[in-house]
Amino acid sequence: MALINRFSRLFRADLHAVLDRIEEPTLLLKQAVREMEEDVTEDEKNLKLIQFEQEQTPILETEVEESLKELQLEITLCLDSKNEKLARSVIKRKLELQQRAKRLKQKSEGLSSELASLTERLQTNRSRLVAMQQKLEILEEDQANQSNHSAVYDTDVIISEDDIEVALLREKQMRTGS
Repeated sequence: MALINRFSRLFRADLHAVLDRIEEPTLLLKQAVREMEEDVTEDEKNLKLIQFEQEQTPILETEVEESLKELQLEITLCLDSKNEKLARSVIKRKLELQQRAKRLKQKSEGLSSELASLTERLQTNRSRLVAMQQKLEILEEDQANQSNHSAVYDTDVIISEDDIEVALLREKQMRTGS
């Protein structure tokens, strides 16, 4: 049983080594850089959207406050004219606007915290992206240098037996005293 486990581990290790050689690190790194760039772009879009919403919230809050003031005047008018049915309708709208004001305030607080976390994540992702791009440049330079070195030591050179014999005769001639 232990022998079978050893063989299976050895086979898996060899298989992983083959897969590692097949997968080019530069291609994997390039793909990771592309994905990280997409994430950063998406985060930047979301950041702009949240900033826009955050800018619009105070405007909406101001509009709601103005509407509440107007409704308060209408309620006073209705009560002064002893029209309770109309006053109830206006009070209902006032309560709805007060709830809307609460939701806007909660939304504003939520946007602030979301904006802070997104900004932090964006900064982190940008620094990771820069690091990955630097690693990619280094890896590409290393591969370029290796390909230049391998071109010098080309293994496709064919040496015939006659070439070997001629070289051997020259070596012997040089040793015997040219």
